[in-house]
Amino acid sequence: MKKKKLKSSPWCPFCGQKVGRASDAIERKMHEFTVGRCRCGAVYTCDPTGHNVGSAMVETLVFACDNNWDFAWDLMPEDDYLTGRVEDYDDVTHQVVDTRNIDGRAVRGVLYFVRLHTEIAEISQRVKEKQDALAKGTVSPVLDAAGIPEKPVREPGLDPKRKKVRVNKKMVIEARENLDIDTLVSYCFDDKKTLRLLQRLLYDVDEEKRWQTAWVIGQVCARVASREPGQVSELLHRLFEACSDSAAAPWGMLETLGEVIAARPDIFGAFTRHLLNYMGDESTQVQVVWALSKIAETRPDLIRDTPFFNLFHFLKHPKPEMRGLVAQLLGRIRAKEVSMQLMALSDDQEELTIWIEGKAEKHTVSELVKVALRQISRTE
Repeated sequence: MKKKKLKSSPWCPFCGQKVGRASDAIERKMHEFTVGRCRCGAVYTCDPTGHNVGSAMVETLVFACDNNWDFAWDLMPEDDYLTGRVEDYDDVTHQVVDTRNIDGRAVRGVLYFVRLHTEIAEISQRVKEKQDALAKGTVSPVLDAAGIPEKPVREPGLDPKRKKVRVNKKMVIEARENLDIDTLVSYCFDDKKTLRLLQRLLYDVDEEKRWQTAWVIGQVCARVASREPGQVSELLHRLFEACSDSAAAPWGMLETLGEVIAARPDIFGAFTRHLLNYMGDESTQVQVVWALSKIAETRPDLIRDTPFFNLFHFLKHPKPEMRGLVAQLLGRIRAKEVSMQLMALSDDQEELTIWIEGKAEKHTVSELVKVALRQISRTE
């Protein structure tokens, strides 16, 4: 009697080819699943527990649409794309286990597949290329001494034979007070609790220290993410959770989110849209708009991918901080749709404070509006 094969390599339900192990996507998101691509064009995500298949389905479809949420929601199953799944998958051994058990360990993983129809895949690609072209036309890249756009630098590898440092609160506080980014980066690679200790420093009654700590965390995360984006992604999740906790004050949290995303939008840009969830609370509106404006300084396309039209009415907000920051944001994304409303604020002389690299700068609403109108006029 032929012995039944109990284990096998996972395969694509569309073409039957073996698929590789799913891995972390380059761009991080709020609900993260490892992802992969089959040679036939299908994409897939891995839910190792089998309890989050609904979220995995959404992530897979969005991933198939080049992370374009709005485009993904317009698609219809069967008409625009096909779905498939491989169950009883074990992400540890990268095998499908018919017995659903390996040495007493339950196997309940699911690989969820999506394959766009050819014409839909082509439309998605064209939309992606158009967005990239728009971004290139509106972004002012940082140039080096030779006038060449700078690329994110990968953090140098550390000596594997070195003795790792056990980091404590006192060490982190000292490095932060000295604005010693190099030391904090090395601490992160040696001890993963460093970012958590830095996060705790945001709970400071001194507003200036909070903003400075947020800037420091952004600088540290930008370098750490070049080698270990996972621990920075975990920090972002903790910050969002803290902002959503009604029993806690989100001191410095939204500012830090803005700094981190703006520092590495190529990895964490997908987190941008979640900032808008906090516009409903008056106590966090200024911080949200500041964070969006910070991101828009280098990646206006990320803001344009959100429902930013909902911000237009804040140009009439009673607080000068809101009017000024919204004007700055709309200028950075070249929102010519709102030119007339901005012109109405040209004589608004009320002052506001804008924090740049942890330092306070005084501006008037009129100054920010004039800059915004100049930025918008460049696209017309």
